[in-house]
Amino acid sequence: MMGTLSTQFRSIKRPNSNPKLSKSSSPTKSEIKFNAKPKPKSESESESWSVYLILSTNHPIKTYVGITNNFPRRLKQHNGELKGGAKASRAGRPWICACIICGFTDRSEASVFESKWKTFSRRAPRKNQNDNLSKQSEDSSLPLLRHRQAALNRVKGSLDCAHLEIIWHLDPL
Repeated sequence: MMGTLSTQFRSIKRPNSNPKLSKSSSPTKSEIKFNAKPKPKSESESESWSVYLILSTNHPIKTYVGITNNFPRRLKQHNGELKGGAKASRAGRPWICACIICGFTDRSEASVFESKWKTFSRRAPRKNQNDNLSKQSEDSSLPLLRHRQAALNRVKGSLDCAHLEIIWHLDPL
C-alpha cells in the first residue's frame, strides 16, 4: 500500500521493491558510519608537510615559497615536467631547491609558516644594491637568498620552530 510522506509534502512513498529487506534488517546511517572501516591513508596523506624555497635559474632571478607533502613531485610541477605547477613559477624555469623546512604536523601548520615567511619577506626592507661596487660582480641570487633568510629568521622568532628541520641547499651567506 502506498502512503504519503507527510501532510505538507504530498509525495507518494514508493513501496520497498525488495520484500526480503525489511526496515529492521537495514542498518541506520549511524550504524553505517560506526561500522565503516577507516580509509587507509594514501601515500600523499601520510607524508609530512614541508615548506620550501626555490630559486629560478633564468633571468630575472626570482624566488618562490610554497608548501607540499611531496617535494620531488612539486619541483617537477614547477619545472613543467608534470602538470600542476604554480602560474607564478612559470617564468623562472628551471627552478632549484634553495631551502626546505620539514617536520610540520599538518597542512595548517605549514600554511601558517608559509604565510608568515611570505609576509615577512614582503615587509622586510631590501638592502641597497648600490652600497658597494664589488656587489655588482656578486651572484644575483645571493641578495634574494639573504632577504629570504632574514625573513625566515623573523618567522623563527615569532613561531615555535623547535620541532622543524631547516635544510639550506644553497648557502645565502
